[in-house]
Amino acid sequence: MERALGGALYADDDDALDLGASLLAAAPPDADAELVRRGEEFVRRAWERGWQPADVVRIVRRDLDERHVELAAALIAGEARRYGDDLPPRWRAQLDALPDGGSGRRPADRFSHATAVLRLYRLLARLPAIEPVGPVPGSPVHRRSPSAGTEPRMLTRIRALLAKAEATGYPEEAEALTAKAQELMARHSIDDAVLAARTHRADAPAACRIGVDPPYETAKAILLDVVASANRCRAVWNSGLGFSTVVGYETDLEAAELLYTSLLVQGTTAMTRAEASQRAGGRKRTKTFRQSFLLAYAHRIGDRLARATSHATRDTAGGDLLPALAARDVAVADHAERLFPDTVRTRVRGATDAAGWHDGTAAADSARVRGPDRRGELPR
Repeated sequence: MERALGGALYADDDDALDLGASLLAAAPPDADAELVRRGEEFVRRAWERGWQPADVVRIVRRDLDERHVELAAALIAGEARRYGDDLPPRWRAQLDALPDGGSGRRPADRFSHATAVLRLYRLLARLPAIEPVGPVPGSPVHRRSPSAGTEPRMLTRIRALLAKAEATGYPEEAEALTAKAQELMARHSIDDAVLAARTHRADAPAACRIGVDPPYETAKAILLDVVASANRCRAVWNSGLGFSTVVGYETDLEAAELLYTSLLVQGTTAMTRAEASQRAGGRKRTKTFRQSFLLAYAHRIGDRLARATSHATRDTAGGDLLPALAARDVAVADHAERLFPDTVRTRVRGATDAAGWHDGTAAADSARVRGPDRRGELPR
């Protein structure tokens, strides 16, 4: 076991990988349990370096293939069983969303299976340390919230409205559903801020990671950034590892994640329709059209959300709310600075397709971001 892992995991050539797989294939079957134990140890080390279950699955899927994703999911599930129900917030949802890692599907021979396992372990062993966005399971600082694992009824209603907005084929209906969802988001967020201020609840900013997957990840990262800003959060994109870390209060993080996911679905659907219209007119479009479309979509959504943020804050900020929101903004900025002291701004490649930019702007205008209620016209 030591020879197989030592050679395969820390050398860069496939010869070492083949040798390690040969050693494992020749080992007695009872060595499989030890191999799994080693894999769960690699997963545990990933937690200690700041990774969470969804992060590991995302990077394995990006760099390897679905067979390795299944193996990783089985290791993650096995390691999670050590902690029972005592898991940090958000982890339970990530574990529930794991792909099936226990299907029993294995390559026809032990050598192929050992090769797949070693490729996965090599990736896990080389994961870099990243900024932690929560406590590691089992750590002394982790205290389980009494409400962990239960979602507020308001968020359940918001999810249902956004799901209907994404599914409908009628733009007017999607606008109405999205507007109602955003009205509920605003009420939920503002009420939470007021309650925290009045009861002197010891709230603090948190963080979560959201995958930003190719293609057109630059435009997607910009869309997430403008949605996060509108929700009084800050987003920091890690282009190398394919995710953004969003910093904010828990209620605002939930709203930002829900809205970003919905707007991305709506934008992608609108882009597909626009492409079909372009093709029907005899104009062949390429990836420059899609990139320009999504950049315009994010840009226009950002403008509308910024105006809606200003309008909603002006209409809803009473005497006790404005200082509370200002204090939260400062706390979020401070927390983001502590997590990411070395962030930089960078230029991105601009839009080069005029038709894509025009259609993307029109699609953003159709994705209504203002609710009719006087208390809130935006997701916050």
